[in-house]
Amino acid sequence: MMPAKKDHGASVGDDELYEKIRAEGGSKQKAARIANAAANTSRSAVGRKGGASGSYDDWTVEDLRKRAAELDISGRSSMRRDELIDALRDS
Repeated sequence: MMPAKKDHGASVGDDELYEKIRAEGGSKQKAARIANAAANTSRSAVGRKGGASGSYDDWTVEDLRKRAAELDISGRSSMRRDELIDALRDS
């Protein structure tokens, strides 16, 4: 029986994690980056490594709009606070 066809190169370290991230909608680059980091250390270490950025819930509306402008999110000037936060998290 032939193995399942992979949509990535042979250099991906953790095939199972790569496929899971892709199934959840992650890009090929993001999936490969996370899968390789997990293969080089451990999955729990990669999870703890996350960013140290503050929560958007603590930002002012003015700061949220500035960040939305940096990311070129359309309609930001008419968005409410919760809409801005959702748009920023989805970008």
